[in-house]
Amino acid sequence: MSKAEAPEADEDLVDYEEVEPEEEAKPAEAAPKEKAKGGYTGVHSSSFRDFLLKPEVSRAIDDAGFEHPSEVQHNAIPAAMVGTDLICQAKSGMGKTAVFVIAALQQIQPEDGKVDTLVMCHTRELAFQIHAEFQRFAKYSPKVKVGVVYGGIPYPQHKTLIESEKPHIVVGTPGRTLALINDGILKLASLKRFVLDEADQMLDQLDMRRQVQQVFMQTPHEKQVMLFSATIPEGIRDVCRKFTKDAQEIFIDDKELTLHGLQQHYVEIRESEKNRKLNDLLDALDFNQVVVFVKSIVRAEQLNKLLNACAFPSMTISSRQAQPERLDRFKKFKDYKGRILVATNLFGRGVDFERVNVVINYDMPDNSDEYLHRVGRAGRFGTKGLAITFATQGGDKETLQEIQDRFAVKVTPLPATIDASTYMSQ
Repeated sequence: MSKAEAPEADEDLVDYEEVEPEEEAKPAEAAPKEKAKGGYTGVHSSSFRDFLLKPEVSRAIDDAGFEHPSEVQHNAIPAAMVGTDLICQAKSGMGKTAVFVIAALQQIQPEDGKVDTLVMCHTRELAFQIHAEFQRFAKYSPKVKVGVVYGGIPYPQHKTLIESEKPHIVVGTPGRTLALINDGILKLASLKRFVLDEADQMLDQLDMRRQVQQVFMQTPHEKQVMLFSATIPEGIRDVCRKFTKDAQEIFIDDKELTLHGLQQHYVEIRESEKNRKLNDLLDALDFNQVVVFVKSIVRAEQLNKLLNACAFPSMTISSRQAQPERLDRFKKFKDYKGRILVATNLFGRGVDFERVNVVINYDMPDNSDEYLHRVGRAGRFGTKGLAITFATQGGDKETLQEIQDRFAVKVTPLPATIDASTYMSQ
C-alpha cells in the first residue's frame, strides 16, 4: 500500500477536539500540557498474578503458558486496565496485543447487544489474529462475545454476525467497519474502548486515516483510547495525541529500537545472484520457519514458483488471492503446516508467527521502519533469531546505513558459516 504524506493531509481532516461539545471543552486560559516524553507506571510486577486480574482472565493466561510479563506488558497493562489512554511503542514480538486484550477483558462488563470494545488494524490477517487472541484469553469468560469483520468476506455474512451474535468486542479493518456503521448495523453508542493496532500505518495513509477518523467520530466522547505500534514517528505521535486525552505515553527502547537475541547480517549481491544465494541459504540453514520478504506481489509469485520448482515447499500469500484461500494459507503457515513463506510487506507488521526464526530480505526494505517490522517476525518475545538482508548496489547500501545509524545495531557481513545454536532456541 502506498503511503500518503500525513502532514499535508492535516487540513483535510477534522481535529476531533474541534467538535467537542462546548461544555466539555477545556478552558481557554488553561496552561498547555507539556507533552510526555515517555512514561512508566508505578506498579512493579514480576508475575501476571501481581496484576490482580479477574480469576477467569488469570486462568486463561496460565493456560497460555504466560508467567512473566514482558517489559511493555509490565509497564502498560496496569495503566491500561484502569482505563488510562495509552500511546504505546515497543519492539516487535514483545506482546503488545496482550496489553489491550487483557485490559479489555479485565474491564468489560458485557451488556446484551452493546459493543464495549472496538479494535481496528490494517490487514485482514492481523484482524483474524487479534480475534484469535481475544478468544484465547476469553475462554473462561463465556458471556463475552467476540466478532471479527474485514473485506473479502460477503457483506451479508458480517451483517448477520453483528445482528444475530451481537458481539461485545469487535475486531475489524477500517473499510468494513465503517460500512457496517454507516448502514446502521454496527452501533457504537455504548463503546468504552477504542484501540488501534499498528497505529502509525493506519494514521499515516490518508485514505485509511480518514476511515479511522470517521469511525472514531461515531463513538462516545468518554472512552478509553489505546494506540499501539513498534514504530511511531514524531509526526504521527502528534496525530495520535489528537485521538487521546491525557494519554500515558510509553516508548520502550525509544532511542535504540533493536531486537535482543536477533543476529542481523547482510550480503552484498547482484540482482542476478539472488536466486542462487537464496537456494544456498535454504539448503544450509537450520530453521523452524522462514519468511522471505520481497517488494511486490509479482516478485512474490515468481519467487514462490521458482522455489517450488527447486523442491522447496514454499507458499505465498497476497492480496490477489480470494479471501478464503488467503486466510487458509495464513492459518496453515501459522499452524506450522508450511515452513517457507514468500511475502510482501502485507506480513511485515503485527502478524505473529511463533515458530519463525529466520527472516530473509530478498529485496531491501524501503526504509528503517519497514526493516524493523520485517525482521521482528523472527526472534519474537526475546527468543533467538536470524535476519539476512540482500543488498545490491546503490540505494540498498544507503538504506542499510540508515538502519544501522537509527537503531544503534550492527548489521554485519554474513559469515561463511553460522552456528545454528546461536539462532535456534532450544
